[in-house]
This record gives sequence, structure tokens and C-alpha cells, in this order.
Amino acid sequence: MKKIVLSSLLAIAAAAPIASQAADGTITFNGSVIAQTCTINGGTPNLTVALPRVAASNFTAVGSTVGASNSSIKISLTACPAALTAARAFFENGATVNSTTRRLINSGTATNLEVGLTTPQGVDIAVGAAAGAQNTASVPIVSGAADLVYGTKYVSTATTVGAGTVVTNVAYTIDYQ
Repeated sequence: MKKIVLSSLLAIAAAAPIASQAADGTITFNGSVIAQTCTINGGTPNLTVALPRVAASNFTAVGSTVGASNSSIKISLTACPAALTAARAFFENGATVNSTTRRLINSGTATNLEVGLTTPQGVDIAVGAAAGAQNTASVPIVSGAADLVYGTKYVSTATTVGAGTVVTNVAYTIDYQ
């Protein structure tokens, strides 16, 4: 009896159509790897940004912004090859990024706040979003140099913010054109 059942199952399996054997299309990927890029901040790509001291009482509602500066981050590019015509920062997704708000999570002792990144015009940067969806504009590279400038701000995640330290970070990559 076992041989009959096993034989029947094998026959059915062999006769069943195999799904997704035919290709519906082809996706081609194109990119480039360049031998030389720009020098970032004179060879020191890691930055520390001193955020302003602000009063917890200045946060009055969820989403309140305090301490905004549209130029607190400056990434200087120098010694850029002539083939590179523009650049922008791409802010990477990671453990310090709130995937809902697209802001930076505070690991310090202050409570109910995040750090938002902005363009020089004050437009929110969607940290960790896909390339082209972060709201960062390319900056022309002129005579082998460019300054990429971005801002910061505190943003409350609750109606009350608790006093304390603010510590966070984000990895970035330079997106060259």
C-alpha cells in the first residue's frame, strides 16, 4: 500500500506544472565606480555638531521645533576630479533613524525629542529614505570644490520634553554626479 501511495505522489508531482519558469522581463543595472573622489573635510570625514542649549519649556506640542539652524552641518569637498560635476549627501538608514519620522533618535538623557536634519532652506530631510527622496539637492562642484550645507533642529515627539543630554549620529555617503 505504501508503494502505491508513494508512486502516486511521485506521478502527481512530476505532472504538476512548475510555476515561474518563464521570464516576463529583464532588469538591467547600470552604475559606475570611480577611481578618485573628492577629499572630504580635508581628510577628516567625521563631524561633530554642537547643538544649541534650549529650554524644555519651549516645546509646547508634539512636533514643536526648537533650536533650528539651517547651516549647522558643513561638509567641504576639495580636490575633486574634473569628471565630477555635482554632489550631495545621502543620509543612511540605521539604528539611530526613526523610520516613521525620518529623524534621528536621541540616545541621551533628554526625553521625547528627536533631531531633524534640514536643507539650507529649512526643508526637512527624510533621513534614511531612498536616494532622490531625501529632499537633498545636488550642489555644483566648481573648480574642484563644493560645500554641502545642511541644518539641524530639535523636534518634540510628545507634548512634554524632559531635560537632559541629546546624543545621536547618522552615517552619510557622498552621492556624486
